Amino acid sequence: MTEGMTEVMTEGSPPRQSASARARHRRRHGRGRVRTTAVATAIGAATGGVYALTAEAAVTCTSPTFKRQLFANTTFSGTPKKTDCDAKISENWGTGAPASGLPKDNFGVRWTLTRDFGSGGPFTFTATARDGIRVYVDGVRKVNVWKNVSTTQRRTVNLTIPSGKHTLRIDYVNWTGAANVSFAYAPRTSATVDKTAPLPTTGQTVAYDAGTGRAKLTWAANKEMDFAGYRVYRRLKGTDFGSTPLATTTSTSYTDTSLPKTGETYEYQVRAFDKAGNTSTGSATKPVTTVDKTPAALPYDLAVTDAAEGNRLTWQGVEEAESHLVYRATAVDGAYAKIGSSTGTSFYDDTAAEKSTYHYALASVDAAGNVSERTAPVSSTRADRTDPAAPTGLTAEAPPTATS
Repeated sequence: MTEGMTEVMTEGSPPRQSASARARHRRRHGRGRVRTTAVATAIGAATGGVYALTAEAAVTCTSPTFKRQLFANTTFSGTPKKTDCDAKISENWGTGAPASGLPKDNFGVRWTLTRDFGSGGPFTFTATARDGIRVYVDGVRKVNVWKNVSTTQRRTVNLTIPSGKHTLRIDYVNWTGAANVSFAYAPRTSATVDKTAPLPTTGQTVAYDAGTGRAKLTWAANKEMDFAGYRVYRRLKGTDFGSTPLATTTSTSYTDTSLPKTGETYEYQVRAFDKAGNTSTGSATKPVTTVDKTPAALPYDLAVTDAAEGNRLTWQGVEEAESHLVYRATAVDGAYAKIGSSTGTSFYDDTAAEKSTYHYALASVDAAGNVSERTAPVSSTRADRTDPAAPTGLTAEAPPTATS
């Protein structure tokens, strides 16, 4: 028995033919080959060497559907009487024939399938039959219940399937009596048994919409039969992904609607996980450079003083600000109008009238042109620095003279 296989409810052994029965079989099949050759030779002679032999039309079945071939013998020899596709192996023909043109006894059915098992891992094969059933993986026999019986036999085999594509072949024969057969294969998903992580996700792409600021990720479907889902991770470039995923999904796409619009580069990674809790390594990272819609922080320590040439504003700038806009209002809760800008940290309002009160606020502008909210206002009342006008209409009168 193959290493790693467990057999349950062992019964019977393969049927053995007598020497006379084997001789009859050889004679019968030998005569058949002679007749076929003779017919072909006769046709060739009549047609000048053109052999008009009829062949069964090719049947292609899409994995994971089985290709089924039905034979009018138990040796699977010659051309099948019928070939079709079978989604699953579960038949109960009773004492009847499995299909038109086949006998009710001494017939055979062969199912084949090649599929991708992903990372592989522990599987269970379950086979039941009356009469015989054999199961092969890549030509290696894993189940062997080959006996003419009067009751249905059952085998359960645990084995490990390597990663990648493998071919299953199930041979079933009915010698006499009622006929039934079923076969199923499934991964073992217990965390104590399955220690095989899924293969990494492949085929990842990302498309970024600068208008909406959304990133759509797509990737190829995982091939694991015990697949449970995907975890999507996001990080700012140069940092770690962390342990908490951005999202969990069973789909092969995800749209990130929470991507910050900061002009920075973010990276995505997808990891598959199975029903036993095993997680694949991360997929290749895919970067997205976001549109910058985030304004710079506000300047701080805004102050205003009344100076000879006007109101002088000073403040502390922030690194991401390329310039600052200056706003002014005549009432603290009034409408603020932009009166200028500065690439430094000061501004002179030389249009401020003396003996008037003004309220000022600032906003930051970054390299992408994003404008921040305004700061809290500061106020200043300009002093009266204008000399009074010279008096006009000045006249002089002589003092009155004294009378004697």
